[in-house]
This record gives sequence, C-alpha cells and structure tokens, in this order.
Amino acid sequence: MLEICDLTVRIGARELLNGATATVASGWKVGRTGRNGSGKSTLLKLIREAATGTGSQDGAIRIKAGARTGFVAQEIAPSDTPLIELVLEADAERASLMREAEDPDTSPDRLGTVHERLADIDAWSAEARASAILTGLGFRQDELSRPSRAFSGGWRMRAALAGVLFSTPDLLVLDEPTNYLDLEGAAWLEQYIRRYPNTVVLVSHDRQMLDRCVTHILALEGKTLELHPGTYDSWLRKRAERARNLAGMKAKQDAERAHLQAFVDRFRAKASKARQAQSRVKMLEKMQTVTLPLEERTVPFQFPDPPELSSPLIELRGADLGYGPGATILRDVDVRLDADDRIAIIGPNGQGKTTLVKSLAARLALMSGRRVASKALQAGYFSQDQLDELTAGDTVLQHVARLAPDRTPSWHRSLAARFGFGADKVGTVVENLSGGEKVRLILGLITYAAPHLLVLDEPTSHLDIDSREALAHALNGYGGAVLLITHDVWLAEATADQLWLVQGGRVRPYEGDLDSYRALVLAADRETAASKLAPAPAVAAPATPAAPAGVPSVQEPAARTAAPGPGGKAASPSTLRRRLADAEALMEREQAALDRLDAALAAPDLYARGPERAVKLAAERATVAGRLAAAEAAWIAAGEALEAAGL
Repeated sequence: MLEICDLTVRIGARELLNGATATVASGWKVGRTGRNGSGKSTLLKLIREAATGTGSQDGAIRIKAGARTGFVAQEIAPSDTPLIELVLEADAERASLMREAEDPDTSPDRLGTVHERLADIDAWSAEARASAILTGLGFRQDELSRPSRAFSGGWRMRAALAGVLFSTPDLLVLDEPTNYLDLEGAAWLEQYIRRYPNTVVLVSHDRQMLDRCVTHILALEGKTLELHPGTYDSWLRKRAERARNLAGMKAKQDAERAHLQAFVDRFRAKASKARQAQSRVKMLEKMQTVTLPLEERTVPFQFPDPPELSSPLIELRGADLGYGPGATILRDVDVRLDADDRIAIIGPNGQGKTTLVKSLAARLALMSGRRVASKALQAGYFSQDQLDELTAGDTVLQHVARLAPDRTPSWHRSLAARFGFGADKVGTVVENLSGGEKVRLILGLITYAAPHLLVLDEPTSHLDIDSREALAHALNGYGGAVLLITHDVWLAEATADQLWLVQGGRVRPYEGDLDSYRALVLAADRETAASKLAPAPAVAAPATPAAPAGVPSVQEPAARTAAPGPGGKAASPSTLRRRLADAEALMEREQAALDRLDAALAAPDLYARGPERAVKLAAERATVAGRLAAAEAAWIAAGEALEAAGL
C-alpha cells in the first residue's frame, strides 16, 4: 500500500532521514512514534504530497495505484451548513453521485448506473454511519443538525476527523488524532481503528492507543526507518534487548581490540615478532567498530516539594458551579481534597471537568455554597489556555526573570536550565517555541513557588512519549496534591490513585479503575453510556448497561458477564465465579495466540515467503487482539460483580 524508498530529508542544515526505507502492506495498522522534532509530521506531509502529486521526492514515496488516501484537515471551516452534511460531503464519490441522482438533467441510462453504484457503496445508510461516528467522537444527536459555526475549533477538529473516517479511504493517515478527544472519544477511536478494514498510518504519543490498535511500529532509529511487528510495548522490549546485545558485542570487541593493541605496542619494535605485530595492525584496521546508538536525553521535570500543610487543603460544600445565571454546570458539589491526594477526573467533554478544577483552584467564583481552603494554600494551575497567555515577543529568560526580579542574570539562566532551557534556547521568543516547550515553560513557572496543589488540565497534548514519562516521574516524586484531567490513560494510571467522575451535573468518586470505565463506555453508545453513568440518588456505583443493537460484538461478553440471571435476579456467586474463571481462561488462550502471531510476524523470512502471508497474519492478529479485549472486559465486569456482592 505504501512504500518508502531511500528517502533523505533535510530541514536547513539538519538531516532528519538518510536513506530511509520501509514498506507498509495493505491492512496494516502502523503506529509512527518518535520524539518531538524527529520528523513525524514532516513524513506525513511528504506522504500527502505523494498522494496529491505535489511532492518533489522523485518517487521516494509511492502509494498503491488507484488507492484513495485520507488525511484530517486542520478543522472544518465555520459555516451555516449542518455538521452531518459536512461529514457526508467528505465522501466525495457519494456526494457527487447524490448530486447526479437529484439532477433533473441526468439521462435515464446514467441515472440507472448512478443508482446501481449508490447501492454498491451502501449510500442509503450513510447518514446513520456518519451519525454513529460523530456520536462516537462525542457529539450529541441533537447537535448533528447544528451549523459548524456553532462549535469551537476543537469540536470542528473532531468533525474533520469524523469526515475522514466516514470516507473510509484505502490509506488512512492520522496525526495525533486524540489531541482534541476526551478519554471516552479516544477509547471509541481505538476500537474503530482496530476494526478499520483498510490500512492506517497513525502518528501518536498515546501509549495506550499504540498498544491497543496497531499491528506494527514504524520507528525512527539513527535517521532511518525501522518497521517492527507488534505494539509499542513489544517494540520497547525489542529495542532494549537489541541495546543489551549491542552493548555486549561492543564490550567483547573492545576487549579484543585492547588485546590486539597491547600485542602491537609490545612487539612492534621486536624483529622476531614484527610480522605478527603487523598482522595484528591489519586486523585492527579491518575491524568494523560496533557503535551504540546515541540515546537522546529527555530533560526531566523538576517540581519542588511544598512546605507541609494540614488537611484538608480545600473543601467544596453544597456548591453550585458555573458561569452565571442560567449557566449552572454542576450542582450540590461536596468534595474534599487532602494534602496527599492524587486524583484523576474523568467524564465526557462538556460535562464540567474544567469548571470543577477552576472552582477548586479559585479561578472561578462559586455560584452558591462554600469553598473552604487553608489560608496558606498555594495552587499551581495549568490549562491549554495558558499557552496563549505567554507574553508575545518576550524570551524564555524574560519570563523566568519575572519570577525573581532581584536575582542576577546568571541565577535566572540557571533556573531556566532547570526548567529545561539551556543556553541555546533561553533567548528564544515564546512564539518560536514548540508546543511541548511552551508546556515545559508554563509548568516551570507555576511550580517555581513550590505550590501545595498542582491542578493540571490536559498537560500532555503537546508532549511526546518520553516527556510524558518524565512528567509522570516528576508527579510521582512531588510531595503535594495533584488534580489531573487528561485523555492519556497511561499518565492517569501511572500517577493517580483516585478517580472522580463528572457527569450529569454531579461529581462523585468512581470506585472502579480506568479499564472498567473504558469497558463501560464501549459497551454502549456515547449517549446511552452517559445516561447510565449519570448518578442517581442513593446509588453509589453505575450499573453496567446492556449493549444496544448495532454495537460491535467484541464488547458483548462484558455486558453478558454483568447481566442478571433468569427472571431478572442477580447471578449467583457460583455463576459469577464461573464467569470470572471462564473469562480468565479465555484471556490466557487469546494472549497465547497473540504471542504466537507476534512471533510469526517477527520471522526474518516472512516477507521472502510472500506478502500475502504477512497480510493474513496481520489481519488475524487484529482479530485476536479484539477477542482479547472482549475477554478482558468480561473479566473486569465479572470481578466488579463479585466485588459488589461482597465476595
């Protein structure tokens, strides 16, 4: 489907790729990863140019003849056209045929051909399919007929993503598609990509997505591209193993080189040994040096520990939160935040997560109720909006100097270096910083005074995988409290020990974990799941919804596991235990099958034996991965049912 041949790319004097080669077969789901600035978006731009015939790479990138390629636009332009119509228009063939079918000047013969083709591409179910994609990405049914100008840029980005998914191209190219999605939308998209019938090239820093829905990882290693079968975690293991092997080979070679050199140094001047010494000189000259790949170091985040402060740090009592009369978002909120709390806030976008954290951080006045906080409390607040609040035209050093204007310039430079800005970056004006560098600067500025509480609203959107890992390490080492809103499941799991669910105008603790929440969301459509998650009076935990018609069968085992027995009665303890054991056994079988397929895909002679087998194995792997996900969901649901029964 996609072939990259001996590709060399330079930006100015900097070389990103040198002789890079890779082949992507039809049906593969390929995850492209790498540090910010390593050339991920540049490669996608070159693929787009190859697809449109506007590139200048002289055949270095080739796409299968006749294949349709789909890219996400920056965003859908604001207009009066309803959202659903804009998504339907994304399928250019269907849109053109529909116009022909409605044109009174179309001849009867042509009209018959048009209707036949419309039937072939299932055009009459298009509106239902487009609606399913839009609701999966977080839109409500009542919003689909609203004009695009009624939505913010972030929501129009979702609509643009919906359009390219709806058009079902042969080669789907996605660049950080989860940046504008909530956790629920990201979970839906993972499932969609895993079942997508065609080829996908996905650039992402979301480790969960790269582990759940790709069949291969396309990695940039030493200015070349390397294609690895399997998930991101399996690639990390292979890379670590290769690094260990190279280190062993280098140590062995260094010892041999030292032995040969010692012989030469000792006997070169001795006539009886001159020939042997010269022979060893030639051996040294012919020896190909084993070199270890240079690992780029990620600058760590450093969050100073705050002074001790007694709990609770903050309480909201009977609070209504919102933005004025008629704009109440959350009602009767009772929450308490202690000095050692690590809390991730979950819930669909638009339900009030940001409203809650702004109110807790005193960035938003309460509409009613009380906010009780320690007088000494200091909070550091991060949001995406702050990226635009940096002073345009000012350098990094000028921003840092404002923190302590009485300090010397050398002290300011030292502090900037602690934030991750060395001598080559400290004089950069903020508008020339990358998104990730702006995040680093703001995090440094808000944590300088050692706040007791860090409130982080989507801090990872511009961070690469290594920087996200560095952020997790810093948060785990930080001595204060943390409130976190993020669509990055890995970061939430790595740092939070409590979940708060914001849904249906209420805030409450969520007793499950992120896997159970994800399974619950995927077990129903977004609006049904939202109603099920909305808290009812005197109910502590949400019920698991039954999967409605049309929901893919991969999630059905989870719904069956938690379902009542005959007559509407709860399943007996023995039945629940049996279901748990059955699900666990199924997980083991599917994992073993997945491991066998990964081993087969990694075989060196796989492609020599024919690409058809590779494509078949990749498709089989995607199917097995889906069955494994279903088994995991069933296992989680059975375990939760047992726990709810007190067993």
